[in-house]
Amino acid sequence: MSVIGDYFIILWGFLLIGLMAIGGYFMFRKFLKQLPKEDGKSDMDWEKHYIDKTRHMWGEEEKNFLEELVSPVPELFRDVARQKIASKIGEVAIEKGSKTITQETIIEGYIIATPKRDHKFLRKKLKQKNIDVSPYEPFFKMSRENYAENWESNYQKQKNTK
Repeated sequence: MSVIGDYFIILWGFLLIGLMAIGGYFMFRKFLKQLPKEDGKSDMDWEKHYIDKTRHMWGEEEKNFLEELVSPVPELFRDVARQKIASKIGEVAIEKGSKTITQETIIEGYIIATPKRDHKFLRKKLKQKNIDVSPYEPFFKMSRENYAENWESNYQKQKNTK
């Protein structure tokens, strides 16, 4: 066999191992999301719960606005991102006692559900739509890590200071 053939086989082996590792990583993440927490429900169970509980609260305009916000997510991951963000929006709406999902609720839920690196796109999109971001600055200042852990208590503190 030639040297080029040997290198090709080695490269092919590394490529396959790399692709399997990437696939395994995403499968493992999904597996972890399905493990029950202390309350007996998994993260995915809670996501489905909030989506089902608030499905009737969404108007067509709000659905389209959410679609605009998740548009930069690669199509392969868009459904997962949409579900996670929509469930957090539903959770915020329930916490507020809202009867419908509003644009304000969508923006708050989007900020809470997404990592800080995605907020740049949201700011840009809100500026394009002439929406003032100043009411949402406290949410932007909290990183996702700080917010996701105790987001409800942080949200209540924020609400009480207004």
